[in-house]
Amino acid sequence: MANYDLVITGGTLIDPGQGIHERRDVGFRNGLVAAVAQIPAADGRESINASGMYVVPGLVDAHVHVFEGVSHYGINPDATCLARGATTVVDAGSAGADTFAGFRKYVIEASETRILAHLNISSMGMISREIGELDDIKWANVPKALATIEKHRDLILGVKVRLTRESIVGKEAGLRPLFLAREAADAAGLPIMVHPQNSWAESIDQVVEVMRKGDVMTHMYHSDPHGILNEQGKIRSSIRAAHERGVIFDVGHGEGSFDWTVCETALAQGLPPTTISSDLHRYNVNGPVFDLVTTVSKFIHLGMALDEALERVTAVPAGVIGLAGKAGTLAVGAFGDAVVLDPQEGAFALQDARRVERTAAFRLAPVTVIKDGRVWAPADGQVQTHRHA
Repeated sequence: MANYDLVITGGTLIDPGQGIHERRDVGFRNGLVAAVAQIPAADGRESINASGMYVVPGLVDAHVHVFEGVSHYGINPDATCLARGATTVVDAGSAGADTFAGFRKYVIEASETRILAHLNISSMGMISREIGELDDIKWANVPKALATIEKHRDLILGVKVRLTRESIVGKEAGLRPLFLAREAADAAGLPIMVHPQNSWAESIDQVVEVMRKGDVMTHMYHSDPHGILNEQGKIRSSIRAAHERGVIFDVGHGEGSFDWTVCETALAQGLPPTTISSDLHRYNVNGPVFDLVTTVSKFIHLGMALDEALERVTAVPAGVIGLAGKAGTLAVGAFGDAVVLDPQEGAFALQDARRVERTAAFRLAPVTVIKDGRVWAPADGQVQTHRHA
């Protein structure tokens, strides 16, 4: 009689949260990790042979946009995140107070991907590309945000605010959305998540001075105005201070927020990301982002050690979102989420958000995804894949 519902055998287990990087098998039972040891394949009702592969915890993507059908950014989470190894994701402000109930009912509760969210301080959320959600400051409604947070505390992690002038925030609104987001978050006892680039501030200094330990600065390696580097290409003192006081610095690659040169410069000066995230959405899912695994491969190309890069998409973001020991690890008793990754050598074209191309000699590619202790496949049996030129 089988002891496990599923066993992964023969692979190299990389679980940075536990400090494991060695040949081990993993057994799953009742949707959870039941054993990490040497396990015969026959001990599972099903088994996966992962010889020559890496077995890692289900990835945690701390910044995506999956409000499909309502937000112009929205994509299907199961086909684009879960199918590519991100079993737990955080939607970064696609929904606001007026739209969050629908997001919960029609996306979060209808998806197999585990989805948490930051609530947009704009009550409409990120609906239209033509009209920014804070074009009119009236959309930044603190009482509505607080009422929504209280109804959905099991899902809402914080308050998101995007600050880009004109395209998102009207001139009359200026920096007020940042302070309203701070007000709402403080009243709810939650952090803020800030999209800082090209705001109405004089520099990013004015933005980060509002941020505290546990707040999230996303898009940290963008090359637009109001970035982390000063005119001399050095990390700004305000950014250093924010990092030291515990502000979380998140990649948020996205359509326009990851620049090879900015990232290399910051890494060389000792500012790695706290979390690596994709900012996956409609406009980048077919390139240059593709998925979280590709984003991780870019950091490995830039010289980050494999285990360090994987830690930033497993144990670290799991801790940030309050799921330490449950997500982002294959410790016994944790969620039964894993991804089998193929370590590929060759010549692979990788692009930053400006479509600047570099050739990597190594990349990771997802082969099999396990969610809640079973091999995941979409209802139609067709796993969405992306071609990497």
